[in-house]
Amino acid sequence: MGEQTADQGQPPRPLVVACVLIALQGLALIAAAMVVLVKAATQTSHDLTGALLLGAIALAGAGALGVCVRSLLQLRPAARTPVVVVELLALPVSYTLAFQADRVAYGAPILLSALAVIYLLFTPPVREVLDRSIDN
Repeated sequence: MGEQTADQGQPPRPLVVACVLIALQGLALIAAAMVVLVKAATQTSHDLTGALLLGAIALAGAGALGVCVRSLLQLRPAARTPVVVVELLALPVSYTLAFQADRVAYGAPILLSALAVIYLLFTPPVREVLDRSIDN
């Protein structure tokens, strides 16, 4: 069996790998939201509203990443932009966690996955299928 190519309407391998990483990020957001919500429900919280809001934002972010994954796998060029923005926003968060808060176990996976996704989304095979042509 030959390798599937973008010419056959299939996403290139680097795009599939990027989508797997993005999906894992979404799952991590769901897990973080569950931890925050369980802690808010079972412990005395000084800011219950803030905890609930944080959980809701994390769940909404996971949903947005899921929509982006689906759109990327359907080779929709517009899906790349929000993913790149999210990954760029994750870079300072991961740096702060890893190096300033001394939480390398939390910050390093975020940093590495964000850099990997950004790289993968701009590899030549992915650019070939997602870059828009300019027609005059």
